[in-house]
Amino acid sequence: MEHPLLMEYGPFPGWVLLLFIGLISGSFFGYQVYKATRLVLKGKPDNRFDNWGKRITEVITGWLGQKKVLQDRIAGGIHVLMFWGFLMLSTDMFDLATANWFSHNVLPDIVRGPWNLMVETGYTIALIGCVAALLRRVVFTPEKLKGKSQLEGNVILLLIMTITVTSFFVEAGEEGVSSTWEPIGAWVANTIVPTSAMVVGAYWMHMLAIATFLFLIPLSKHMHLVMAFPNVFFHDMRPMATMEPLQIGDNGKAVLLDELDLESFGSVNYTDFSWRSLIDGWACTSCARCQDVCPAYASGKSLNPMEIIHDVRNYANDNYSTLMAGETPEEDMIARFGEDSIWACTTCHACVEACPIYIDHVPKLTDARRHLMMERMEFDEKVEDTVMPLMATIENLESDSNPYGLPAHERGDWAADLDVKVGEPAEYIYFAGCAASFDERNKKVARDTINVMKEAGLDVGILGMQEGCSGDAARRAGNEYLFQMLAETNLATFEEIGVKKVVASCPHCFHTLGKEYKDYGGEDIEVMHHSQLINHLQSEGKLPDPTHDGKVTYHDPCYLGRIGGELDAPRKAIGGVDIETERTGKDSFCCGAGGAQMWMEEHVDEGYDRVNVIRSKELAETGADTVAVGCPFCSTMITDGLSAIGSDMIVKDIAELVWEQIKANDAAIEAKKSISTEATEAV
Repeated sequence: MEHPLLMEYGPFPGWVLLLFIGLISGSFFGYQVYKATRLVLKGKPDNRFDNWGKRITEVITGWLGQKKVLQDRIAGGIHVLMFWGFLMLSTDMFDLATANWFSHNVLPDIVRGPWNLMVETGYTIALIGCVAALLRRVVFTPEKLKGKSQLEGNVILLLIMTITVTSFFVEAGEEGVSSTWEPIGAWVANTIVPTSAMVVGAYWMHMLAIATFLFLIPLSKHMHLVMAFPNVFFHDMRPMATMEPLQIGDNGKAVLLDELDLESFGSVNYTDFSWRSLIDGWACTSCARCQDVCPAYASGKSLNPMEIIHDVRNYANDNYSTLMAGETPEEDMIARFGEDSIWACTTCHACVEACPIYIDHVPKLTDARRHLMMERMEFDEKVEDTVMPLMATIENLESDSNPYGLPAHERGDWAADLDVKVGEPAEYIYFAGCAASFDERNKKVARDTINVMKEAGLDVGILGMQEGCSGDAARRAGNEYLFQMLAETNLATFEEIGVKKVVASCPHCFHTLGKEYKDYGGEDIEVMHHSQLINHLQSEGKLPDPTHDGKVTYHDPCYLGRIGGELDAPRKAIGGVDIETERTGKDSFCCGAGGAQMWMEEHVDEGYDRVNVIRSKELAETGADTVAVGCPFCSTMITDGLSAIGSDMIVKDIAELVWEQIKANDAAIEAKKSISTEATEAV
C-alpha cells in the first residue's frame, strides 16, 4: 500500500499535514528549551569544562549506562527499559517522517535489516517498561506516590504506549515486512491482518502522539530528557561536600582573607547561583529518591530536597520577564526555599548520593546560609529558637576556637600524662578536634587513639593549645569568613611545625582538613581517619590481628562513609561487623549532628522522632550488644538516641574497641607468663 505520508487527505497531501503538526510542536518545544536555557545562563559563571575524559566516562556510565538509576532495581529497571528503548527507536523518526526514504536511500542494504531489528527492539522494551510503570503507579502504588496526582505521569505513559503499539501496525503495513528483522510487525501482519485504514490510522496516531509528547516535555518533569545530559556532563568533579571558597583567584585557589574583594556573601537571588546549579531545576525527574533518604524530611521538618530543586525551576518560570529584564524579583530565593528548610539540612549528602542525575541539593542550602549568617543576621521567628544556640557557638569559635567556649590553653590537657610530643615536629600529628579535646566522653577516644599509635611504635605528636577548630561547624553554619580564618590559622601552624601527616578521629575534621584545606594551601598534607591508620598498622603486623567481644554493629558516619568513601577500614579495624543495619555503607542514615545541627536546637512535630532517635531505633533492631562508631558527634547523638528509646546497647569508638583488645591480649600474655613462671618455680 502507499505510504500514509504520501496519501492525499482532502486538499492536502500527508507530508503537508505532518509538516504543519511538526512545526507547531517543534516550535513550541524549541521555544521552551530556549527559554529554559536563557534562564539557566542567568546564573554566575562556573568552570565545568575541565576533566573532559572523566566527564565523558561519567556520561557513558551515568547517563547512558544509567548506573545510579539502576540502584533502585524495580523503578530503575523500568526506567532503563523506556530510556534505552527510546534511544534505540529514535532514529525511526527519520524513516517515519520521510516515507521510508531514510531506510531505503540513506542506510546501506547490509545495515537496513539489523537497524530494523534494533528499532523494533526499542519499541518493544519501551512498551514493556511503560506497561510495568503504569501497573506500578496504578495497581502497586508505592507509598511515596499515594495521595499525589498521577495525571501527568499517566498521560505520558499512555502516550508512550500509543507510540509503541502503533509502530507495530505501521510496520505490518509495509511491503515485505521481514519476520527476521521485524518479528512483531510480521506477526501483526500475519495474525491481525490490519486493513489499509488501520495502518493509516496507526501512522497518524503515532505521529500525533509524538507531537503531543514533544509538546508536553518542557511543561513537565520530562524536561529531564533534555537537561539530564548536560547535568551529568557538567557535574561537580570535586570530592563530595567540598564547598566553594568565598573567592577564587586566577591560580584556582582561595583568595586569602586580607585580599578578599567581595560586595556580598552567599546566595539570596536567583542570579547568585551558578549556571550549573540552576540546570538542576530542569533536570529533576521527580523520582523522590532524595526525599526518601533525607533525615530532615523523615523527622517531619519542612525540608524536602526534591521541592528545593522544584523551587529553582518554578521561581525562574514565575519571574521570567523580570529576570530577563535584568531586574531582581521582589521575592528572593531564600523566601522561596523557606528559612526553616534551609536550617533543617544536616548536609549528610544522602540526597546527592541518591540522585540518579547528579543534582546538587545541599550547596543551594549552604549558600543561602552564608547570606543569612554573614549579611542578614536576622531570622524568621519560626527558626529563631533553632538557630540562636548556633549563634552562641559561633561566638565561642571566634573567641576560643572551639564551640564549647572553653579556654584554648586547656585544649591539650587530655594528654597530660601520655608522654606525647606537644607542638613539636613528629611523623604523625594527631588532630584531636574540639570534641576529643573538651568533651569528657570523647577525651577517652583521643587517649585510646594515642595509645594505639604508640603501641605500634609510631612517632606521634599533638598540637595542644596551638590546635584550632577545623572550622567545619562554622562553614556548614554559613559563616564562611570565620571558617577561612580558622583554616588559615591552622595551616600556618602546620607550616611552622612541619606537619605532613595528620590523623583525625573526627570525620568532619578528616573531610575539612583533607579535602577542603587544599583550596587554602594544604595540598601536601596527608590526612587519615584514625580507623584507616589502625587498619593499615594491623595489616603491617604492627598491631595484633583485629577482633572484638560480643555482637557488634557499625554506624557509618556520613562524612566518613558516604562523603569520605571509607567503608572498609573501620569494619576491618574491629575485626568485622556481626550484624549490619538495614541502611548501611553509603546508604547509612544520618545521626542528625552534621551541618552544624550539633549546635542547634532540634524541634519535631508530634508523631515524628528526632533524627538520632530514628537512627538509634534502626541500630537497636540489629540486636547487637555494641554500636561501633567512628565519629565523636555520632557517639553523642546515638548514645542520646539509644537512651531515649530505653536501649541498653553500648556505644564505643573504633579506637576504644581496638585498645580494649590490645589490653586484653597483653593481659592474656602476662597471665600465661605468670603461670609459666609459677610452674618453673614449682619444679
